[in-house]
Amino acid sequence: MINIADNQKKGNNRGGDLVNDSVRFPQVRLIGPDGEQLGIMSSREAQLKANSYDMDLLCVAPGANPPVCRILNYSKYKFEQQKKAKEAKKNQHIVEIKEVQLTPQIGQHDLETKARAAMKFLQAGNKVKVGVRFRGRQLSHTEIGMEVLEKFISLLAEVCQVEKAPNMEGRWLYATLAPLKK
Repeated sequence: MINIADNQKKGNNRGGDLVNDSVRFPQVRLIGPDGEQLGIMSSREAQLKANSYDMDLLCVAPGANPPVCRILNYSKYKFEQQKKAKEAKKNQHIVEIKEVQLTPQIGQHDLETKARAAMKFLQAGNKVKVGVRFRGRQLSHTEIGMEVLEKFISLLAEVCQVEKAPNMEGRWLYATLAPLKK
């Protein structure tokens, strides 16, 4: 059994869990170490019962009426929680948004090169934000940029879907592409 009261005075209980002496409710519903219901009793009685098992008293549902407490090994409980959190973090994939910039006068070979780079991003599971930049008089012929963007999207049609349709934002024409769901 750990002495949580000493740890809380030192600020070591960062999880915010109500454990042992920090459980101060007039009545609590107590669950035993094997998951059996031990009934409703005062928190002092519950603490004494936890001490008799040589374990800790943890408040698992402080918002319930009456609050629910459980008798368990707190160190083992915290270890298992950390293990689950680490496993969940390992399994998650953070989707990044990669950006590819084009111009209305881009050559065919350059367009294919940019499309290959975007294909690598999409196959890695990232989204791609494609932008066509207009400068000076080019802004009066946005349809040329739209054709370039549509050609670019058609080169990637088998590996992506258009998540956000092309739209103008200032001097830029943007579209967002997402990888196809498997």
